[in-house]
Amino acid sequence: MRTTSPRADILAGITTSFALVPECIAFALVAHLHPLMGLYGAFIICTLTALFGGRPGMVSGAAGSMAVVIVALVVQHGVQYLLATVLMGGALMIAFGALRLGKLVRMVPHPVMLGFVNGLAIVIAMAQLEHFKQGDAWLSGQPLYLMAGLVALTMATVYLLPRLTRSVPPALVAILGVGLAVYGLDLPTRTLGDMAHIAGGLPAFALPDIPWSLDTLRIVAPYAVLMALVGILETLLTLNLTDEITASRGYPDRECVALGAANMVSGVFGGMGGCAMIGQTVINLSSGGRGRLSGVVAGVMILLFVLFLSPLIERIPLAALVGVMFVVAQQTFAWASLRVLGKVPLNDVVMIFTVTLITVFTDLATAVLCGIVIAALNFAWQHARALYADTHVEADGSKLYLMHGTLFFASVASFLNQFDPANDPPEVTLDCKHLSFVDYSAIAALKTLRERYAKGGKHLRVVHLSTRCKQLLKRADVPH
Repeated sequence: MRTTSPRADILAGITTSFALVPECIAFALVAHLHPLMGLYGAFIICTLTALFGGRPGMVSGAAGSMAVVIVALVVQHGVQYLLATVLMGGALMIAFGALRLGKLVRMVPHPVMLGFVNGLAIVIAMAQLEHFKQGDAWLSGQPLYLMAGLVALTMATVYLLPRLTRSVPPALVAILGVGLAVYGLDLPTRTLGDMAHIAGGLPAFALPDIPWSLDTLRIVAPYAVLMALVGILETLLTLNLTDEITASRGYPDRECVALGAANMVSGVFGGMGGCAMIGQTVINLSSGGRGRLSGVVAGVMILLFVLFLSPLIERIPLAALVGVMFVVAQQTFAWASLRVLGKVPLNDVVMIFTVTLITVFTDLATAVLCGIVIAALNFAWQHARALYADTHVEADGSKLYLMHGTLFFASVASFLNQFDPANDPPEVTLDCKHLSFVDYSAIAALKTLRERYAKGGKHLRVVHLSTRCKQLLKRADVPH
């Protein structure tokens, strides 16, 4: 496992903080919130999850997926109800981690993971296109050429600098270099200050100003559950991706508890909710950030930008940040998933494309849940088709059925169709040496089969049941 370097973590944290600012401002505006709420949320959530979470190197903040979830609540009920939702959502995240449910992320199949990554890469790239607009109109003429040229220069710097030196993060050099060029040449291009002014003070402690009643709970609870679900899903999937990139192991339950606590702190200090941010995580990792220090530096830098450095930060050209995020989108996309299209089963290919499209056009939670459902249905279909029987007549005239496969809800019909009670001899043996009973449907199928033979005055003998199968049948009071 690679050891962490304080110098690399500090530089990576600074680089990541530059990429966090425009994203958090944009997501706050999407949710109809003041930009400082996004920045305060980023500072608190990024710092606390870095200090106490289960995945060093991963970056959390005010994520876009959370903004989409809460926008209706803010519009209908206001900011104070949002803060209460963040508090409750955080408590649900803590409960999820405390109950050790983080292991459920293992149920996400690899094709769903690829679809999630590809979908988020496309979303990241598409989000940058908004910066090529002035109001509702696309840029044209000289402003467009200048914007595109600066974006290309940024991307070229990020790609080419590692060939010369790896002592500094290429994204940091690109952002600062393009910023200095724009300032020195007085180029007329949009800057971070054109999005919003970020100067402010320290976040202040205050409980949400709402009536604490059942009516309030009925308003807040659905959004809190959805926020917790989306936040946990995106965080755990990003944790898995970080594990793959760093070839190390994170602790999902600890990360859920830390994320929940960070959201609760954010809620009482006027910040919006958040979770892991895959784009900023990729920037941090590609810049050399591997330890907790990188996330702490990124979070603290956000606060310093708000308190002291806003005049400088607001001069950063948006083109430089857009260029870096385009590189992040390219690095995030799982290009290997395209190279294996003709080498993996068709159902896996369909799953990858389905999850990718749903992620792009709806939201992450819907995409992952749909992917898991598709994977489960495919698994059930394949195992149901794999059930078969070898039959032969014994020397004493009885008939033996040697079953192979898994007996569960999807294979019950196929199981029962293997037998011929009307024409079988009086004595029939069912050999379950190679048959697994999974659920109550399997038990009911065996009971139905016994009844069919009994109606014809015939006897069905069941042999070679596994210990687990015997326990299932015993609980259901089915003789065996």
